[in-house]
Amino acid sequence: MKPFSNLIIIFTLFTFLSCKNENTLSEYKYSDQETLLNCDSPDSKLWNEAIYSFENDIMTFYANNHYSKDGDLYLFYSEYVVRYIKSMVAYEDLISPHTLEVFNVLKTKPELWNLENTVSKLNYYSPLFNCIATNVQDNDLKTTLNALLTTRSMSPRMFTSPLSTQSRTIANDPYLRAYVAFDLFYAKLFDIDVSKVKDREPKLDKN
Repeated sequence: MKPFSNLIIIFTLFTFLSCKNENTLSEYKYSDQETLLNCDSPDSKLWNEAIYSFENDIMTFYANNHYSKDGDLYLFYSEYVVRYIKSMVAYEDLISPHTLEVFNVLKTKPELWNLENTVSKLNYYSPLFNCIATNVQDNDLKTTLNALLTTRSMSPRMFTSPLSTQSRTIANDPYLRAYVAFDLFYAKLFDIDVSKVKDREPKLDKN
């Protein structure tokens, strides 16, 4: 019986260490918020956290004399998407430490990413993106998105063109919010120096 007991102890210890080393969030700040995506995934809670954390960052960063942090969400999406198109997003200043932690966990999900893609690091044929493309509420945007996927011509540039004038639609559609968060934000973080992110909230952009 003793060898068997030793095996149980070793197995338990191995399981404990595996769980301990798993890259998970230290805190889910938005666990009390509405679940945005109806996707069949064990990572649904992480997707939710990623979207809300991104939105908190852009609301903090783009709050100015025109609108406050408590303003309508569509205003912040409008600001962000326009700046993305113009390559004017200051990622190092915008991102908060919590969002960086979320990104570090997202990076451990290999099915999410296609790091060899030169137009976006996001994997457009992952289960998450399939869920987004299937559930976009606006029929025109949904048709455009799925046509781009079918012809394998999907890219941020191709989809942000019809998306750029639809800020209210984005704010009212959790799947478009997910698209912006994952393709126009988290996928871009692979290309920045995240070591510049300090223990602070995003700066207030005065421009």
